[in-house]
Amino acid sequence: MKTLKTLTIGMLLAAAVTPAAAQTRDWGCDDATMQATLESVSLYQENVKQYKASKDVRYLEEAYPYWQTIVAKCPKQSKNLYINGANIMKVKIAKATTKEERDAYIEELMAMYDKRIATYGEAAKYTAKKANELEEILKEDGLQRYYALYAEAVKIGGDDLEAAYLVKYMEATINYVRAGYAEPTLVVDNYDIASDLLEDELQKNAADSVKAATIRGYIAGVEAAFSPYATCDQLVDIYSKKFEADPENVELLKKITGIMMRKGCTEEDLFFRATENLYRLEPSATTALRMGQMCISDRKKQYSDAVKYINDALKDLADKDKYKAYMLLGTAYYNLKSFSAARTAFNNAAAADITKGDPYRMIAMLYASSTSSASEDNIGGRSVYWAAVDALNRAKSVDPSEANVEACNKSISTYAAHYPTKTDAFMAGLENGKSFTIPGWIGVTTTVRTR
Repeated sequence: MKTLKTLTIGMLLAAAVTPAAAQTRDWGCDDATMQATLESVSLYQENVKQYKASKDVRYLEEAYPYWQTIVAKCPKQSKNLYINGANIMKVKIAKATTKEERDAYIEELMAMYDKRIATYGEAAKYTAKKANELEEILKEDGLQRYYALYAEAVKIGGDDLEAAYLVKYMEATINYVRAGYAEPTLVVDNYDIASDLLEDELQKNAADSVKAATIRGYIAGVEAAFSPYATCDQLVDIYSKKFEADPENVELLKKITGIMMRKGCTEEDLFFRATENLYRLEPSATTALRMGQMCISDRKKQYSDAVKYINDALKDLADKDKYKAYMLLGTAYYNLKSFSAARTAFNNAAAADITKGDPYRMIAMLYASSTSSASEDNIGGRSVYWAAVDALNRAKSVDPSEANVEACNKSISTYAAHYPTKTDAFMAGLENGKSFTIPGWIGVTTTVRTR
């Protein structure tokens, strides 16, 4: 490799940046320092250019001392300084000949990211980046350190924390617990945090189908990481002793009821006891919602009480919890046979989270259960199946996830089998493909279909 040191400084300066051009930019240093750094900038940039053209890592080694000078003296010279710097430092780490030398280069890489945060911000994103770098370089030897960095990144939060890092955070949490550094409750607590953040991110990006699909993938990744800890028996085992030791600890009660609601463990005695204690100690919209969930359980079946609690909760409930509340409310009304009220609740759930197909699937179920109310259609109420299939197609359009589409298609196949025959439709004065308004409480306009 031809060393760049043999090139003249004049040639490099001409190819890189002139003093006049440099003075129009803020490099994070005074003018005198900027001028003194131009030679290093030129040599660094030329070496990086040669590396990109040849992929010869020796150019990155050649760039190292010039890069060091720029970061130390003019840290705002360019954001690329930190992108290229990561590559430079990884080469130095890989080529280190002693543990001491390797450790020093790792610390320099971490210090580079700290400098990047101090210079450009985005603390959550680049703290998570530090964690990811350590995980890749040190693997299990760096577990305690990189877990702490992932946790710090999540705590900092903000829009600059990329959703992909939440999956890494969960994986690191599980490895941390398995290594004996923390109790299993940490997995549950961090799952709750990661899931909430991903659901918020999904709602913010619901209108962008590509981003929404990516975030759903991350949600699936978090769920997969958590699944070994997700059974109701395991949650009861994790939290029962803590509850018995401190049954009126409000923060503990919030964790227990929150995670058990999320994982559908609402038939457990622990959930009932924790929910009742929490509502007594801290009545609020959130705790009223959890009381509603408890009342809907198969062991309670107190649907009228559930309606009261959930409607009270909805008066002050945070937007992020309204989807769950309306879904529970719809379920309570369904069990009370108040189908019209249930549909209203499920439609409100669909409006609260436009990425979910479940509300429309529930509406389809309501319709398919209502043949007796549509008996005036002259085909035995079977027009309800047209509306049910319409709702399922809507569910597929808003939520193209594999699980939702599969469930919808299965129900569509079932309902379509109940369509009237062409002869039945003809005898009722109905024509295939024509518009038709379903009688009774459903009252929606649909299209005649036959089998």
